[in-house]
Amino acid sequence: MSYVIAVRALCEFTAKTGDLDLRFTPSPSGQEGITGHGIVTSKRGGHYQAEVALSGAYQELIVRGRADGFDPAAKQLEEIKTYRGCLEAIPNHHRQLHWAQAKIYGWLLCDQSGLPGLNVAVTYFNVDSAKETSFPGYFSAEQLWDFFKCQCTSFLAWARQELAHRSARDAALNTLRFPHAEFRAGQRDLAVAVYKSICKERKLLAQAPTGIGKTLATLFPALKAAATKQLDNIYFLTAKTTGRALAIQALATIQSSTAPQPLRVLELTARDKICEHPDKVCHGDSCPLAAGFYDRLPAARTAAVELRQLDKPGLKLVAAEHAICPYYLGQEMARWSDVIISDYNYFFDTSALLFGLMQAGEWRTAILVDEAHSLVERARSMYSAELDQRDFLALRTTAPCELKNALDRLHRQWRTLAAKQDCDYRVHNELPHALLAALQNAVATITDYLVDNPTWIDPALQSFYFDALHFCRLVESFESHSLFDSTRVTLKGRHRLRLCLRNVVPASFLKPRFDAAHAGILFSATLGPWSYYQKLLGLPGETAWVDIVTPFSSDQLAIQIADISTRFQHRSDSIAPITELIAEQFRRCPGNYLAFFNSFDYLERVARLLQERFGDIELWIQERRMDEKARTSFIDQFTPTSQGIGFAVLGGAFGEGIDLPGKRLIGAFVATLGLPPVNPVNEQIMRRTSEIFGAQLAYAYTYLIPGIRKVAQAGGRIVRTNLDEGTLYLIDDRFREHRIRQLLPTWWEIPQNILPG
Repeated sequence: MSYVIAVRALCEFTAKTGDLDLRFTPSPSGQEGITGHGIVTSKRGGHYQAEVALSGAYQELIVRGRADGFDPAAKQLEEIKTYRGCLEAIPNHHRQLHWAQAKIYGWLLCDQSGLPGLNVAVTYFNVDSAKETSFPGYFSAEQLWDFFKCQCTSFLAWARQELAHRSARDAALNTLRFPHAEFRAGQRDLAVAVYKSICKERKLLAQAPTGIGKTLATLFPALKAAATKQLDNIYFLTAKTTGRALAIQALATIQSSTAPQPLRVLELTARDKICEHPDKVCHGDSCPLAAGFYDRLPAARTAAVELRQLDKPGLKLVAAEHAICPYYLGQEMARWSDVIISDYNYFFDTSALLFGLMQAGEWRTAILVDEAHSLVERARSMYSAELDQRDFLALRTTAPCELKNALDRLHRQWRTLAAKQDCDYRVHNELPHALLAALQNAVATITDYLVDNPTWIDPALQSFYFDALHFCRLVESFESHSLFDSTRVTLKGRHRLRLCLRNVVPASFLKPRFDAAHAGILFSATLGPWSYYQKLLGLPGETAWVDIVTPFSSDQLAIQIADISTRFQHRSDSIAPITELIAEQFRRCPGNYLAFFNSFDYLERVARLLQERFGDIELWIQERRMDEKARTSFIDQFTPTSQGIGFAVLGGAFGEGIDLPGKRLIGAFVATLGLPPVNPVNEQIMRRTSEIFGAQLAYAYTYLIPGIRKVAQAGGRIVRTNLDEGTLYLIDDRFREHRIRQLLPTWWEIPQNILPG
């Protein structure tokens, strides 16, 4: 059996030594890199060969890739690297990697073409100045062969280990059995749909009710299909920490039910949650875990694959034993893991690690998208960018003098645009090219300064810089899927302008990612109508759809509609009757309840009145900006023996993704339809949605579907098992309307009569 590896992946494994050095080294965007390569190769003449496909073998290894360019007249092979800033600032381990790639391509070309020797050059192209710097050198075929053989020999033991692991993994997965005696109702149907979709290399939208065990019902068939269809790995992508925990638990259940599985499981954790030295900079002169990182990485990597279960504690354990950074150990192990559990951004963001690895390695990957209803808003956020003039003016007064001219130029253009705005909110038909030119000039100037002063830190300036860089990169892909708008903010009588590139339809950004995956499974309890998600997420027209029948009975959930208008103009009048309704239900049937409102202000006003009038009822109130520890403490108050009412924001941290079975939760109150507020921004989003999808869908796509989805998720907290029973109050007369009812779960029995307000 052969082991196929890309040239870059081989060099990253064998050629990096020394410190981890993440001092500021600005990198071009993907499009800038492509453009830079094109500029360099266009100068070489018609005889020049770009993107030369090469491959070669060494024992069990097959090494392949595409050399950037070859000049047959000069017999020179070229490795082209784009950069911005100062050439001397490119870290040494990056230069080692570049030369290793160039020399391996050199050997592959010599071997393929029978050349006795070759000029090999590493050419650097500055995307800002268009300056080209080349470092050539002549190597005989024997020298290049020796280098190639050395790199392959360094990797060969690992490759053989990986081949053995893959064989053992697939053999074990072929004999894998479902970890429980039987499937829950609906669970088998979901598992079958997932397995078939992966085997047929299709995308699947699966709506499955809360409580049937969706995580297990997607991971188990994906593992079975991994052996059948020779998948390289599985990505389990989720929006919340709770989703990652459920996936880790499900995999542990699968693995503990049979003989030990040689399955490598990795959880990717955000840097700020796993970093051991948050007060230090990521380079060897500052952080002890960065010093000698690449020298100690091989031993840590070996220990990590032997441990196999690399959740957050596992990564920290291995990293501590080998004195290296746990966050970057996790980044490395993403190359060698079978199941990777992470947040959405690791695959869908503009510079996503997992998507980049999948493309570079040409992996056959199945992606499982948990709570997929959340992906629309998350993706919109990933592909939007905002700049606030107030923040800019504050940092401008403290910025180094070397930046003054560039920031002054940007200030003038920003001020000119602000002076033209005679309303609070405006959508611009065209991008402000003069301002964008000044912004790009400021970015380039700040880049140069940060490169020249790598230890200088100004959090405000760096924050603005990265926001501006993201803004400029999104400008490159600005089309009808997004809006360019400006909001006027008045402070102390002065107008300030907030600029936003606001994504409305993320489909064009997400489509290439779904297309590149072997299969994509998107699942949630609220994933209808399927066409909404198919269109907004860029899924192919032939995407399969399955709606799993609920195992729950309408008898388990008593639903009442309260005739209390929660429309914005009636909100103040609704507070007292909602308070009475909650108190009356609690008196009649004491226990644990959740009360959901569409804003903190609304929530706090009802909670305050309830405390004043019914002080003996215990209240647990969601606070603004709760961290993970505070959220856990909030949930822990719901016990089988407690009695109280939790107040939470609809669509927030406690409106979905939490599990409170049995007596931990016996009812919920949902005030309002959860509709996004009618404001100029949402009205413009509706207008753009109408232009793209048609007027008949615009209101539903902008307001109804996102709002009612939150209601369904909140109501789904009550019945989690076949033994659960509870009460749900839908507080608003509009819940009687047909267009609203058809978006609610089909198994909910909505009464025709409504309770008086």
